[in-house]
Amino acid sequence: MKLDEVTISRAIIDEFSKVFLDYTEVDVALVGGGPANLVAAKYLAEAGLKTVIYEKKLSVGGGMWAGGMMFPRIVVQEEARHILDDFDITYHEYEEGYYIANSVESVGKLISGATTAGTEIFNLVNVEDVMIRDNDEVCGLVINWTAVEIGRLHVDPLAIRAKVVVDGTGHEAAVCNTVQRKVPGAKLGDLGVIGEKPMWADVGERMLVETTKEVYPNLYVDGMAANAVAGAPRMGPVFGGMLISGKQVAELIIERLK
Repeated sequence: MKLDEVTISRAIIDEFSKVFLDYTEVDVALVGGGPANLVAAKYLAEAGLKTVIYEKKLSVGGGMWAGGMMFPRIVVQEEARHILDDFDITYHEYEEGYYIANSVESVGKLISGATTAGTEIFNLVNVEDVMIRDNDEVCGLVINWTAVEIGRLHVDPLAIRAKVVVDGTGHEAAVCNTVQRKVPGAKLGDLGVIGEKPMWADVGERMLVETTKEVYPNLYVDGMAANAVAGAPRMGPVFGGMLISGKQVAELIIERLK
């Protein structure tokens, strides 16, 4: 078979353009490709909701790739073990209730699970703003290439419409901070965006169940972003709470939209 470079280029541009246009209007737009949003995306897509993830970096998976301090292992507690099973992630019990998994395999299978279910992932895309309409409700996202931000180029963004937005941007809670900064009088949650407290794995993991929720009309939070908004502690390289948070936000949105 003789290969033609222009045909290869056309195939990439043609296919991407069709998909990108199709996803300018979605049910759920998840910002950040970390573990919580990858988990949420699988369950959302399996429920028949049109789901997209925007990740500003080249790689998807957030901080899970490196495990703890670049030791590529993660810990997951008993309560989240069933989610490892849902994604067919290999693990073994270290001590009673503590399960060890390879962080690289875990990320790979989270990505595979989300995309196989029907989620579309756009990497190298930065969410720089939200769209709002009546009563300042969030109704979509304003996006641009990450390279534009890095290069500090004056290039206007594009927009996509979404019924629901999920901020899964981790410690920075970027979408929530944008809303709080740009919408006069916006109050996210009970006290607004507080910022995360220092690490306390036990409390941080348990509080994720309470902090994963809708914090502003049509805007939900999950994972570390949820704790950052609520002023809860960071968790460290135990990832059960992140997985549970992703599944929980998916269940909340499915109940609402379906």
